[in-house]
Amino acid sequence: MDWLKDPGFLGTHATIGADLSQLMATLFTGLFVIGWFQAKKRQADAHHWLMLGGMIAMLSFFIAYYLFRQLGVLAVEGKEGFGGSQALYDNVFIPVLILHIILVIIGLVMAIYMIILGFRAQMFIGNRRQLSETPLVTTWKRIGMIMGGTTAVAVLAFALRGATAGFSMRKFEVYLGFLILVAFVLGIETTIQRIWPNGARRHRALGRFTMIIYCILFVTGSFTYTMLYILYPGKIG
Repeated sequence: MDWLKDPGFLGTHATIGADLSQLMATLFTGLFVIGWFQAKKRQADAHHWLMLGGMIAMLSFFIAYYLFRQLGVLAVEGKEGFGGSQALYDNVFIPVLILHIILVIIGLVMAIYMIILGFRAQMFIGNRRQLSETPLVTTWKRIGMIMGGTTAVAVLAFALRGATAGFSMRKFEVYLGFLILVAFVLGIETTIQRIWPNGARRHRALGRFTMIIYCILFVTGSFTYTMLYILYPGKIG
């Protein structure tokens, strides 16, 4: 993927990878915002399919931005990618970058969770899709199966990644952090289903929360892009 390091197409100091990442971030944020308005207008079918498209865009963004380019890792490990002062790097750029990475992880988990919740909470009246107002509860057995399956996938991904790119404690921490986050989300699910046993109400409440996450995520991503490639370009493109 060396072509991702070539000069970008947005007229900044960014590479193709960075410009593509910013473009994709704008795309999936726009899709989710449109999908949110569709949900408010009760356009259930349009909302359902658009959110699936937004999910695909978000996964593509994650793969391009964090697996191919690894900008977050590079920026945290050294100041080569940032051309501003050390104080600005330590006190502004790094905190925003860390917040951005945390929001990316939460956003990915919430996107998958919301789509699954949408399928579980939906019902059809004739050919019309709508949310069901009936209680929706996840059993501990199902939670155990989900956690076990996620752990197996994470271990396999870590092994494959290590076999191709080498093992490191940082990679281990990333995958371990992902598993901890999934366990945390499942723990929240057991609490939320007591607060909002109604599947439709839960979907709407968590949908609003997820939209807030995505909007903040877009702002932090645009902020780091601006600092890295417009205001304070460094050695890493």
